Amino acid sequence: MSAAPRTSAGIRRLFLHPLLPPPRGRRLVQLYAGLCGFGLGCALLIVSDLGAMPWDVLHQGLARHTGLSVGACSIATAGAVMLLWVPLRQRAGVGTVSNAVVVGLAVDASVWLLPEVEGLAARWAALGAGTVLTGLATGCYIGAGLGPGPRDGLMVGLAERTRLSVRAARTVIEASVVVAGTLLGGTVGIGTLLFAVSIGPLAQLVLPLSRVAPAAADSAAPDADPADPRPRRGPPEPGRRDAETDSPEPGIGTGPHPPDSP
Repeated sequence: MSAAPRTSAGIRRLFLHPLLPPPRGRRLVQLYAGLCGFGLGCALLIVSDLGAMPWDVLHQGLARHTGLSVGACSIATAGAVMLLWVPLRQRAGVGTVSNAVVVGLAVDASVWLLPEVEGLAARWAALGAGTVLTGLATGCYIGAGLGPGPRDGLMVGLAERTRLSVRAARTVIEASVVVAGTLLGGTVGIGTLLFAVSIGPLAQLVLPLSRVAPAAADSAAPDADPADPRPRRGPPEPGRRDAETDSPEPGIGTGPHPPDSP
């Protein structure tokens, strides 16, 4: 099995080409539905008190020491993470900025609206519902194709600038925020582990159904490829070599896309 692309150019094309489509119609509806659903899922994990998602462990710890809400700490953290994009040379899209703000607002609104969860059975139900919802919502907003979340960009930027794979970069980052959040008083538990192992498979389950067809969503020209803005050409003449097709970019097409996540 071929390894996933790890070159800077390869990761950048695979991860950042969704920034190209303009934010129209269904893309925006799907983006914001996914972000609000993700915020609700995070809130369910928080009220279950069985362990928050890794980044929310940090947000809870910060909230304990600053007096801010978990959602406000999420927004502030996202802003700080986006500052790290500058030296990592990442590019933000409308989905990036929306992710930074909308998820935090949705978390606070959901925590305020949700009833108090009492009893172990109800807490486990909230944990299960929150885990499933965050996974499905992740696939929904990624499928809109309007850009990675702030934390995803940090993950990819770290992978580009080091010898780490995308998966290893994510592990390093999330392990670090869990440790920091735990030291600050955030809630770590079975929910944290359950989120970590299930978010990828759940998002992958819904992605094929949630990807917006470029032609339907953006009225793309028939000779345009959303992953490659160059015009399509006919097959090369017999005996003629095509420099662009005979010399593919290193890493492109050698394996699966790097894992997308919130």
